[in-house]
Amino acid sequence: MKLLPAIPVFRIFSVEKAKEFYLDYLGFSLDWEHQYEDNFPLYLQVSRSGLIIHLSEHHGDSTPGSTAFIPVEEIDAFHAELSQKNYRFAKPGVDTEGWGRVMQIADPFGNRLRFCEFNKEEA
Repeated sequence: MKLLPAIPVFRIFSVEKAKEFYLDYLGFSLDWEHQYEDNFPLYLQVSRSGLIIHLSEHHGDSTPGSTAFIPVEEIDAFHAELSQKNYRFAKPGVDTEGWGRVMQIADPFGNRLRFCEFNKEEA
């Protein structure tokens, strides 16, 4: 048996706002979308550099305000990339903790993405 990385599922309320945040701002790619029929909730997958996230309009999928802890390498480069974008709803900083450096960003639905670069001795 082998366990594979978990895939966070975040609840969304606007596909337009979700795409603006995850695709345009964070630089994820849209992998696929699923909808049972017209006028049904949308479920989609976005990814970037090995990280996969599912976004769902379905009522029972996840709770707004959830958090995903995401290990990263080169957090300063990612921070610089985001700082150059003209996204008015997020201007994250990078905080230093005892175990690493963290950049937390909330999506338009209150879900938090906590990007962390561990200290070398913690990795």
